[in-house]
Amino acid sequence: MEILVILVPLALMLGGAGLAAFLWSLRSGQYDDLDGAAWRAIADDDPPPQEAPAKR
Repeated sequence: MEILVILVPLALMLGGAGLAAFLWSLRSGQYDDLDGAAWRAIADDDPPPQEAPAKR
């Protein structure tokens, strides 16, 4: 039972740290453009490779 004296405050501190990290990410704009990153990941931006001309 004495371990609860350590584990309960530790769990509260970790939960508070997670909440603080989430609130920081909200305020810094991490969730502003959710669709843009998804479309950039699947967009085909690279042009097709050019074939070298045949040497004679």
